[in-house]
Amino acid sequence: MEKNKHIGLRIDEETHAGLKELAEYEGRSINGEILYLIRQAVREYQGKIGGGYKRSGF
Repeated sequence: MEKNKHIGLRIDEETHAGLKELAEYEGRSINGEILYLIRQAVREYQGKIGGGYKRSGF
């Protein structure tokens, strides 16, 4: 079974261009930059709630 999950992402051209520029500046692919930014956000969130993920009950 595949470890990584696949998601589709739709973004406007301006955001894509900015993301591409940022990724190139940081020496990453666009996919790598997206993963980096998501991981940063998750770590920040986990720090605010004390580590784990809260389940919403859905």
